[in-house]
Amino acid sequence: MVQLNVLLADAQQQASNHEANSMLNSMFNKENLDKFKIGVDQVVQLLAQTLDVQQKPFSGIFPHELAKQFADIDLNQPLFDIQEALTEVTQLYLKDAVYFNNPRYLAHLNCPIVYQSILAELMATAINTAVETWDQSGGATFIEQSIVDWTLSKLALGKLADGVFTSGGTQSNLMAMLLARDFQCQQHAGHINKQQGLPQDFKRLKIFTSQVSHFSIQKAAAILGLGYDSVVSVSCDEYFRMDVNALNQAIEQCKQQGDIVMAIVATAGTTDFGSIDPLAQIAAIAKQSGAWFHVDAAYGGGLLITPNNKHKLAGIACADSVTIDYHKSFFQPVSCSAFFVKDKQHLSVVTYHAEYLNPLSQQQAGTPDLCNKSIQTTRRFDALKLWFSLRTVGAKNLGLAFEQVMHLARQAYLLLASEAHIEIIHQPQLSTLVFRFIGDGSSSNQDLDDVNKFIRKQLSRQGDALIAATKVADKQYLKFTLLNCATTISDIQHVVRLIKQYGYQYLASDLANQQTPLNTPVKEVSYG
Repeated sequence: MVQLNVLLADAQQQASNHEANSMLNSMFNKENLDKFKIGVDQVVQLLAQTLDVQQKPFSGIFPHELAKQFADIDLNQPLFDIQEALTEVTQLYLKDAVYFNNPRYLAHLNCPIVYQSILAELMATAINTAVETWDQSGGATFIEQSIVDWTLSKLALGKLADGVFTSGGTQSNLMAMLLARDFQCQQHAGHINKQQGLPQDFKRLKIFTSQVSHFSIQKAAAILGLGYDSVVSVSCDEYFRMDVNALNQAIEQCKQQGDIVMAIVATAGTTDFGSIDPLAQIAAIAKQSGAWFHVDAAYGGGLLITPNNKHKLAGIACADSVTIDYHKSFFQPVSCSAFFVKDKQHLSVVTYHAEYLNPLSQQQAGTPDLCNKSIQTTRRFDALKLWFSLRTVGAKNLGLAFEQVMHLARQAYLLLASEAHIEIIHQPQLSTLVFRFIGDGSSSNQDLDDVNKFIRKQLSRQGDALIAATKVADKQYLKFTLLNCATTISDIQHVVRLIKQYGYQYLASDLANQQTPLNTPVKEVSYG
């Protein structure tokens, strides 16, 4: 019996050794470099074939239709063949992907990307660099720090400033509110949250931001234990910028109630309107009230490298912290974002020294461990994408591309304003436009809400163009977000024609009552 058990154990070990050898044949190293090159060639060929036939930004498929294709996939049964796996990926992913590089993708803040950044992504992924500590990243540490310092020079935050890469604007805004919360608790109560937890009167802390700011401020308040109710929504002016008079009134009311003005968050490029709050005026109010001044420039940060529009960010140098998404107006792949602070000492809020990773002795010796200023530990080497783009494309050309889509937005505004069938409610400050189809003006608000919902769904189902939607004053609107310098005014004109066509088709056939399926072919109707 003992001998039989030994034989069985030997057989199991041989099987394990065989599987281990198979893994060795799949690792990225010099022994497998030829196979890797073949795989890369196969992927490039597939991408070339996909781009060659891809005519629309989206296939129009519904979620329940695509879900059926995943029902019989067994991830415990490998294909063991790259070409077969690529065929499967083509069917399950590429065929129904959303293509931001298509000139008629006009929906969200997703940009087409410069191809040089993909080359950088390939390098960083192949080496699998993790940038949290020096002994895991080497030169990558200095590349990230160089991008941070370069951006800080554009922001002009001062000699004590610093920053770190993040997963996106939501994480950056969370860091801003975390630093603001802990700063104010120490200022007002001598309380160190990092060690002692929140003080008893933490509910007195209030955050002020405009009514059209990004939802991540409310989300941050909830995560930090302050709750949604700690966020004071400040009304906007006719240009959808924070109204400074309303801000002053809200702050005065806050003080009368015995609350603390923890932070004022200004937005440089709101998601819907691209509006830029009056940064300099808000900075002065923040200073006077003792508030932390944060600027969410996730979208508008690209203005820093534009030749002709940097002035729109006047006042940002007064910020205590800033959010910038390079994966929006710098044309970089997701994710590529960073958080900046005027005084690097505030980043100590997120520092924890672990002996196995970043002991205090290393910091005292000057070792540059980036995890000392990040709420993440393991982090990808996202800075290489922007570094490589700056070295090969150049900041000026990236800025010119952003200015080109801003110019297109102004052209599109004039086009929409000239349409009797369209109501547009703002002039673009960056590259977004909010509007709605109104037909001949005789329909009720509810009917207009229904028809505009239908228009967007019909565009998505047919796949010829993708646009976004939003609500303003509880009314349904459509939205163009322009971030593709390949998009032309002709593309915009084509989409506007479709909007009017689907709008009048809905009104003419009374689809509100008939519930006509969205895949019903649309016949062109006369709309004047």
